[in-house]
Amino acid sequence: MSSHTAEPGQGRALAIVERAYRGAVETQFSDALYCAYLFHIHLGGLDLLLRGPAVTYAVRGATPALRLGGQDLHTVNDPRVNLAVLLDSGVGVWVEEPDLPAHGLSPAALLPDVRTVPAGEMTARWPAYRSVFYL
Repeated sequence: MSSHTAEPGQGRALAIVERAYRGAVETQFSDALYCAYLFHIHLGGLDLLLRGPAVTYAVRGATPALRLGGQDLHTVNDPRVNLAVLLDSGVGVWVEEPDLPAHGLSPAALLPDVRTVPAGEMTARWPAYRSVFYL
């Protein structure tokens, strides 16, 4: 269960992830969500906004194995597992509502503690953050 109960901002940083990237064999040790975890620790608090295809990170269910040359590759990071780690660490995770149906999803499919916001709402909150950046 997430320990994050604060509203967006409040001295935290905001990281925005728009592209869903499962990673490659060469980069399985680090991806945007792992970097978000490090930023959360080193910056003293982080909120994460998922937009576009990255909203798929926040849905329940298992990530299918990556198939290469007729074989399943099970060593690639699972963004849902990494997102659960972020939530457990106190990272506030937000998803822009219009991007859910655009990818065949509904808010009911989201992981617990992931919040939805209308498009553009987090942009209006940028002044409350100490920094805003894209991952």
